[in-house]
Amino acid sequence: MSGYTFGFKIDQLMDELIIQNLSKTYSNGVKALQNISLTIPVGMYGLLGPNGAGKSTLMRTLATLQEPDQGKLHLGDMDILKEKHALRKVLGYLPQQFGVYPNVSAKVLLNHLAVLKGITHATERKERVDALLHNTNLYTVRNQKLKGFSGGMKQRFGIAQALLTDPKLLIVDEPTAGLDPAERNRFYNILSSVSENTVVILSSHIVDDIKELCTEMAIINKGQVLLQGRPLELIKALENQIYKKDVHKNELLSYKEEYQVISEKLFLGKTVIHIMSDEHPRNGFTAIEADLEDVYFSQFAKAI
Repeated sequence: MSGYTFGFKIDQLMDELIIQNLSKTYSNGVKALQNISLTIPVGMYGLLGPNGAGKSTLMRTLATLQEPDQGKLHLGDMDILKEKHALRKVLGYLPQQFGVYPNVSAKVLLNHLAVLKGITHATERKERVDALLHNTNLYTVRNQKLKGFSGGMKQRFGIAQALLTDPKLLIVDEPTAGLDPAERNRFYNILSSVSENTVVILSSHIVDDIKELCTEMAIINKGQVLLQGRPLELIKALENQIYKKDVHKNELLSYKEEYQVISEKLFLGKTVIHIMSDEHPRNGFTAIEADLEDVYFSQFAKAI
């Protein structure tokens, strides 16, 4: 294996990303972003929200693929909106929909993308491509055409291309949707390694993605930040407030009228509800430890 490793070089400055009052309204009137303000440090940062919450709009704006109506973006001293070309040199981006050339091998396409990203020195390029193929566990299939890759393998190839330029900012948009548990774990390990020295934004609607990986997070919906902080602290804030009960489906409406039901799910043919309450509600409810799903759903219950 090559001695080259992806990620920051030791002498690179590690900068935080600052988003100030970012807004975007589309021509159809949809307010995709409404005065979004976040400070995102080096490490893994989770952006959690349902489909249509504005996550992808924010990701595309950060990746300089579209202009906001207003707001400011800074990566350290770099003004992203004024220095788009400079940002692209230190940006890694894996969009939600990532296409590949099906009849090209992983090694050939990654080498081609490296040339396009300005890595013109042949020896350096070979070392970097080989190292990324090793680190994403694709080296043994490097000469295989991409049309034969599984969904997880394509996602790992996507992260390999995103890491070609040792990014200071890495954006991954819904990276584990459709992956089996083993592929998700492989992807988690790659992102965790990279995030030690890089600002990594993980946008997802899958709560487990955020819980497993991120030390800080924000929940957004309808283009607005509902909550932000450290997952463990946000969970602790719900201590002694979450209760559950198995109910019949035809009882659900009456429970929603009487209690603050934050979530419901089917389990073994019965509906399990979670409620928020400052006091024990009795009536057959059981106190439980809150988790990140409860944090997530409680924000939407408050917004109703």
